[in-house]
Amino acid sequence: MLSSRSNPKGVLTVRVIEAKGLKNEDTLGHNDPFVELWLNKEYKQKTSVQKNATEPNWDETFTFNIEEGSKDHKIYFKVLDKDKLDTEKIGDADFKFDSVFEGEPLDTWVKLPAHLGLSDHGEVHFQVSFQAE
Repeated sequence: MLSSRSNPKGVLTVRVIEAKGLKNEDTLGHNDPFVELWLNKEYKQKTSVQKNATEPNWDETFTFNIEEGSKDHKIYFKVLDKDKLDTEKIGDADFKFDSVFEGEPLDTWVKLPAHLGLSDHGEVHFQVSFQAE
């Protein structure tokens, strides 16, 4: 299994496409969702805020430099609701992207599990690819 090996050097490209079924965190109105994503907490990136959207369409692309020998095999992300006074979490999750190191692009929907995983707070569509240097 590749996850026990280290990564080659290159660029990981992550496309945050859309979300559906997001739990509404606002008592009045709709969510203003955005996504924060990272491989490690020192370098977080985020999408734009989609106003009044329960099914946002971001279609935004992010890149992460992968150093040779890195053990990064998961993308962590959090979907947040931007309000005037604060930001509320809609949900968070992570997923493995090992297959992209073998040249297989990943196209996946990832669910945002609710407490105890009994239901979900929606899901987010990602595409991930890797270009070795």
